[in-house]
Amino acid sequence: MQQETLQNANREIPLSGYYRQYIRIIFRINMFMPTIFIFRHLSMFHFGAEAGSMLRFMLTGRWKRGSMSETESSNEYREQRLANLAALQMLGYPPYGRAFERSGSLSELRAAFEEGRTVKAAGRLATVRDMGKSIFADLRDGSDRFQLYVQMKTLGEEAFKAFNLLDLGDHIGIEGELFTTRTGEATIKITRWTLLSKALLPPPEKWHGLKDVEMRYRQRYLDLIGNPEVRELFNKRFAMIREIRQYLADRGFMEVETPMLQAQAGGAAAKPFVTHYGALGSDVYMRIAPELYLKRLLVGGFDKVFELNRNFRNEGLDRTHNPEFTMLEIYEAFSDVTGMHELIQGMITHVAQSVFGSLVIGEGETALDLTPPWREVTYHALVKEKMGEGWFDLPLTDACAQAEALGLSLDPGWDLLMVTHEVYEKTIEPSLIQPTFVTRLPANLVPLARTCSDDPSLVDVFELVIRGQEVAPAYTEMNDPIEQRQRFLDQVGDDASKLDIDFITALEHGMPPAGGMGVGIDRLMMILSGAEAIRDVILFPQLKRKAD
Repeated sequence: MQQETLQNANREIPLSGYYRQYIRIIFRINMFMPTIFIFRHLSMFHFGAEAGSMLRFMLTGRWKRGSMSETESSNEYREQRLANLAALQMLGYPPYGRAFERSGSLSELRAAFEEGRTVKAAGRLATVRDMGKSIFADLRDGSDRFQLYVQMKTLGEEAFKAFNLLDLGDHIGIEGELFTTRTGEATIKITRWTLLSKALLPPPEKWHGLKDVEMRYRQRYLDLIGNPEVRELFNKRFAMIREIRQYLADRGFMEVETPMLQAQAGGAAAKPFVTHYGALGSDVYMRIAPELYLKRLLVGGFDKVFELNRNFRNEGLDRTHNPEFTMLEIYEAFSDVTGMHELIQGMITHVAQSVFGSLVIGEGETALDLTPPWREVTYHALVKEKMGEGWFDLPLTDACAQAEALGLSLDPGWDLLMVTHEVYEKTIEPSLIQPTFVTRLPANLVPLARTCSDDPSLVDVFELVIRGQEVAPAYTEMNDPIEQRQRFLDQVGDDASKLDIDFITALEHGMPPAGGMGVGIDRLMMILSGAEAIRDVILFPQLKRKAD
């Protein structure tokens, strides 16, 4: 079917997009004028059936401001907003403004409310309640919401008409007078306004909260717009990191930076991401841990260092793992695992109290109590408690049978050490809800730690477990270059290229005895906030790419 057209002079213009919206805008601009004005304004055009249907649509009052209806496509809604943008430009309101000086954030204006005071504010238009010749609206910024009152006789007819062309989600700057409504609502009576940024797409679900979990993660900006509690969660994350930095600085620790691209993927047992360094013509690895570089700084004379860093591990995604994550690593010369024990217990309780307001997280039987001192128990004691006193004396076949009876899937090549650790990770660690220091782990599991003086098969370490998750492993660090070389060789097997020779060389120059610790910032935030998944506490978590 031939597309219906608008005929203007000798040109044929398709009746679609901007022209359909133009008719709507003319109706809105002249909302206070007689209907005949609309036809006079459009008399230069010849309309067919489609335009007539559109006019009937508008004149029967079926077209409204608000969010997208069920029958209106997102493309049509975007065209409507583009047409509003064009109309605002015609009325002297550029769609994308410049800096706007505010009297303060909306929360600051509320806190310092003074009847009759003239203020300037800016934010996103959240709701609009059109009363005819006056309008009530809500403005939101990153701190709060504030009610606006717009009156034609105060603002002027042209500015009032232009305000009616705004859509939900538009950023505006306003100037006005503070007053209190009869219902007791703090309100700004607008005397002037300007458009700062025109939103071409609607806000999520009319500002009542974005519920689609997948969309929340993929389009976090919509999640932050639609769910103020999510924005508050991340405000607390940032406050937690700030408190951690200050806590360590107050105790003489220096924050440092170490390479993210490394020639050797060292400091942890994990699969790295590999990339290519074009300028050097060589492959390099995304950092899986900063540990070996931070220990080089101990050799160099920096006695107390920490780094808040991004690590990358080319492994799975699940409720507690994201391939890109934030870690805090701390090293203190002339200290040991006992010093790290005191440091982490003090730091977490400080953060919980100062940022989250309590040492008790949650309620009832599932409540987490961070009140020190925290439980301390050896790795072997926990295994025996679960599997029986004679576990470590069992033949491998019997141990495997008992582990499989728990529903565990075992690798046929595993020895008793690996079977034991699978039992620990899958059945014991998840049961440790209250803060627990698990100490004296098998030496083969932690090649960078110093052995216990009374048993060289164990290492002087702890793993802090809270709510079933390892939050902070800490060591009395290995500083013997000869033993460290041998442990590395045992770890890498026949592949000597994975041996970090430069780190061994650094140790041979002498590293002081030291305590070291890593803290999973994402997991710590999960625990303190009560979040169920690591994706909830990372602004932009990794997700499987959507199919085209």
